[in-house]
Amino acid sequence: MRLKITLKSKTNYLKIPFNYNHWLSAIIYKKIDDLNLSQKLHSSTSFKFFTFSQINVPFKKITKTGIISKNGVINFYISSSNDYLIKSMVNGYLNDLKINFGNHILFVEKIELIPEIKINNKMKFNTISPIIVRTKKEINGKLKIWDLSPSPDFFKGLEKNLVKKFNSFNNSNITDKIFISSDMRNVKRKRIGIKKDNNYIYQRAYMMDLILEGDPKLIKFAYDAGIGEKNSMGFGMLDVFN
Repeated sequence: MRLKITLKSKTNYLKIPFNYNHWLSAIIYKKIDDLNLSQKLHSSTSFKFFTFSQINVPFKKITKTGIISKNGVINFYISSSNDYLIKSMVNGYLNDLKINFGNHILFVEKIELIPEIKINNKMKFNTISPIIVRTKKEINGKLKIWDLSPSPDFFKGLEKNLVKKFNSFNNSNITDKIFISSDMRNVKRKRIGIKKDNNYIYQRAYMMDLILEGDPKLIKFAYDAGIGEKNSMGFGMLDVFN
């Protein structure tokens, strides 16, 4: 299931930093009506099975320090393979229309439930939040985490991660093959900072088109829960390619 959330500031002006993922992540956890579920997800070090898109700003101005919404309106999408989680979020937003978004106070203007799409065994998507795929490399005798760029290893990593997440969510052990590729016509590298304590950890991620071929249940899971790593921090959300 997925939602579109539209928010508005009191004034017709809202300035958003370029690295806002931690702001969105914070309001998502705070708006989960089931507090036990929210705490469990927040403290989990495993898969969380939800993702969210980048912010859409209908009337915007780009500056050197951030994005300005010229009418104070922004929207974003949330998606999860856990329907209960989405329903709990809806309740949370409806019970309290006020949102602390970083240092701004926003209000819920609209909540929309996005209709389910028809899933086939071959589908083309585009990302609405960038994809991260990582590996470990030995550098100067030490193993370090390395962000991959689109390559055969990148796509293999996406495939393995998707099956692993699916099995974790469903408590299953499928070995079905999923093939992920790209036309590589719409690839854009993004450098995104995730705030941890008082510092930013920068990730190299990619906006791009993807082709998924295989079992429709795996493709649907990718659409619902996100693809690649760090989905719950706003990475790897897909939409049907237009």
